[in-house]
Amino acid sequence: MRYRLLGKSGLRVSELCLGTMTFGEDWGWGSSKDESRRVLDAFLEAGGNFIDTANLYTGGTSESLLGEFLENDRDRVVLATKYTNAMPGTDPNAGGNQRKSMMRSVEASLKRLKTDYIDLYWLHIWDRMTPLEEVMRGFDDLVSQGKILHAGVSDMAAWAVARANTMAELRGWTPFVGLQVEYSLVERTVERELLPMAEALGLGVTAWSPLAGGILTGKYAAGKAEADARMNSDMMKRFARSSEQVEAIVAEVLSISKAVGRSPAQVALAWLRQRPVPVIPIVGARKLDQFMDNLACLDLRLDASQLDRLDAASRVPLGFPHDFHANEMVNGFIYGGLRDRIDA
Repeated sequence: MRYRLLGKSGLRVSELCLGTMTFGEDWGWGSSKDESRRVLDAFLEAGGNFIDTANLYTGGTSESLLGEFLENDRDRVVLATKYTNAMPGTDPNAGGNQRKSMMRSVEASLKRLKTDYIDLYWLHIWDRMTPLEEVMRGFDDLVSQGKILHAGVSDMAAWAVARANTMAELRGWTPFVGLQVEYSLVERTVERELLPMAEALGLGVTAWSPLAGGILTGKYAAGKAEADARMNSDMMKRFARSSEQVEAIVAEVLSISKAVGRSPAQVALAWLRQRPVPVIPIVGARKLDQFMDNLACLDLRLDASQLDRLDAASRVPLGFPHDFHANEMVNGFIYGGLRDRIDA
């Protein structure tokens, strides 16, 4: 395991992050307490130190299990959790990005995690109504109180993240150091605005669902059990892809998997780890053997031709203004016909 700095912070995190949404069986699926412990131990033994959870995961059980498992080893890990989401009910302030939700959530998470500080506290999903000033000042207060060390943001529009960090920088508040997005061979639309924004602002990028909910493992490939049902499920509706496009991506993953003698999951994770903008995949599994297979992606490096094949099968059109900026005539106008002679 190697380590990298998270964004513009000095926080040293492992090149894979352990996702613990599967810790606990409260939602009718997931890992038992014993299996969750085995997965965590395997991650730590491999040198991993970056762990991701959330207040909502398995109704709080994920945090509670981590609190129990790490009670005597807390400072060894970089522990990240999130606020925003709450179980449906009759309290309009139970969820959301507002200060009330933030303060209630952080106190509850600290208790479940059995710790007095959180290394990285994520805004889980942008609610599109709380003023960004309120969010960033709230994070700054939590850092001042020592309850969190760093702030991160997940599932927010690029312009809003940029505005929030610019505001924080201008006012001397705690900025976001990390960005969490859905990113995989199936979901690449983040390359349009979110990843260029992260690179420009120096945000560390973590990727949730790097295997597209299991699609990239090949277990739902054409001809396999439940394939058609899965491709037509609600999960597929969030991708800007047709079933045929997804099947073509999976077919390419399976072909390269066979050629290199590694699992499809390892191929998909290796592609993500070799992106131009550095990405830390969030990996998790319900069973130890699945997790160990994912972990083995660390020593797989795809060659240029394999990366090109995966890119060709999965790329998405960047659209305006990216395609406009790449136009040869437009570049002639902008640079006086001398773009190739201007060192930028």
